[in-house]
Amino acid sequence: MPRDPSSLPRPPGPLTLSDWRQAVRGGASVSALVHARVAQAVAGPAGTPDAAWILSPQAPAMQAHIATRLAELEALAAATPDRAALLAQHPLFGVPFAVKDNIDVAGLPTTAACPAFAHEATASATVVQRLLAAGAVLIGKTNLDQFATGLVGTRSPYGQPTSTWSADHVSGGSSSGSAVVVSRGAVPFALGTDTAGSGRVPAGFNHVVGLKPTPGRVSTAGVLPACRSLDCVSIFALTADDAATVLSVIEGADEADDYSRFAPGIAGWNHALRIGVPTSPLLDAEQGGPAAWAAAEALAREMGATLVPIDFEPLHAVARLLYDGPWVAERHAVVQTLMDTQPEALDATVAAVIAQARGFSATDTFRAMYQLKAAQAEAAALWQRVDLLMVPTAPRHPTRADLAAEPVAANAALGAYTNFVNFLGWSALAMPAAVTTAGLPFGVTFIGPADADTALARLGARWQAAAAQPLGATGAAYVPPAEPLPQPATEPMLDVAVVGAHLEGLPLNGQLLERGAQLRERTTTAAAYRLYALPGTTPRKPGLQRVAQGGVAVAVEVWAMPQRHLGSFLALIPPPLGLGSIELADGRHVHGFLCEAHALAGATDISHHGGWRAYLASL
Repeated sequence: MPRDPSSLPRPPGPLTLSDWRQAVRGGASVSALVHARVAQAVAGPAGTPDAAWILSPQAPAMQAHIATRLAELEALAAATPDRAALLAQHPLFGVPFAVKDNIDVAGLPTTAACPAFAHEATASATVVQRLLAAGAVLIGKTNLDQFATGLVGTRSPYGQPTSTWSADHVSGGSSSGSAVVVSRGAVPFALGTDTAGSGRVPAGFNHVVGLKPTPGRVSTAGVLPACRSLDCVSIFALTADDAATVLSVIEGADEADDYSRFAPGIAGWNHALRIGVPTSPLLDAEQGGPAAWAAAEALAREMGATLVPIDFEPLHAVARLLYDGPWVAERHAVVQTLMDTQPEALDATVAAVIAQARGFSATDTFRAMYQLKAAQAEAAALWQRVDLLMVPTAPRHPTRADLAAEPVAANAALGAYTNFVNFLGWSALAMPAAVTTAGLPFGVTFIGPADADTALARLGARWQAAAAQPLGATGAAYVPPAEPLPQPATEPMLDVAVVGAHLEGLPLNGQLLERGAQLRERTTTAAAYRLYALPGTTPRKPGLQRVAQGGVAVAVEVWAMPQRHLGSFLALIPPPLGLGSIELADGRHVHGFLCEAHALAGATDISHHGGWRAYLASL
């Protein structure tokens, strides 16, 4: 039976990253805060194994690790008494977190939920190193579907976590434990991995945020591969703000990862969003999916988006390549020796899935690669029609009984809206959307093109404020951060002031939009310019010139343009116009359109109108 999360005890102390930073800034003892959280991080009666953890906060090895870490942080705090400076250098100072147990932490075992595979890591994964450098405190390693093979969370000898909203329903996987401990409020964030949806489906089933970065944005060095060419490290958090801050810490190029490909990407969209949605979404009516989806679509429209129906069959065809195609051989490459020597060590369903690799030839692999390449080109055309996609995170929320009856089919159905994303190199963000009439959490996932991670996270914060859903199973309401939090990187931008046909809504504005430019502000120049209507131009264009005396303030728009597009933009500017330095009303100087003096001989002085729009309105 679904349970009311508000009836669960809320964890003591800080909940979100903003809460933790305020506590640290206020002089709170990090050791006291962490010990209080560790004391209640494990669910269930004392002595009862908690299926969310493989290495729990109470395990002796973990206790020793936590003690050492807290001693390091206390020494650091003593050396930096200015708490604001401390947080500037270490933005996650004292914040507890957990990692999925296929991510290496030096001195601790990595099991991948297979005891026979367990080994002590000699070095920490790059993501763990970066979190520790930011001041975070690891308090445990979480359960998963064995070798990250599954979307259900039931394929583990360490127990089967259930949804924090219903003991009868699965937690989702493979990053089961990470999603569960975040939903409980045991930690503000946890790391998972995502190959086919493992960082999104558990987020949906536990009403938390699941951020899956663009493949290559976050290093996978020190992470046991599932499908190495597709794997991503994902982030579970109670808020999109927190997920973005964690991404800002762990992102970046890494020479230790051959698949590292870091590009900052866009900061957001500069127009009303066009969101692609499935023409016929796959949803479970008995669980209240259609009504919850309709509410999500209504909310997107309320936020100003236009919904564009999309035929998802081409994307579903890509999704089927993951387990019906030769990529399953990447999983076999990881566990081949174990399967050959100790086949009984593997979960029976996991073993059956991976064993399919033996049925594919090298020729099959290349044929599938050609098929994928064609599908990638077709899918890329979507971004000409829409800015992002919105899908149900999962078609339905299965029970444990469903999985026992159909362990493969029930699992496969969950990947309908997740399996294709990494194949196509896209970014994704799973967000809580509603509670169904059956009392179950319902989530949607926003899918963007490559490198749209920061833009998705910012959209997620807006969505979370509008959706007004509880944070996981804590019963707490979303509250915007009390302070600006560190943000993921975005590409370098250059401010360009436009004065005429490039103004918003005018004929040449599309040249800016095509290059991802964003409108920053509407303002005026300093009172030192004259504006002229140039003769014989199509479309009509003005010329702006700085003068020594008799100047006026002229209305302009300042657009931020990605620097990588500046060259192609310059190539479109015909003489006698060009880019020069323009002084704004507040004394700043930005690049902007100026006109060569010789071209103004036959031009009409329209400075008294104060701007190009006012002049056009007078015609």
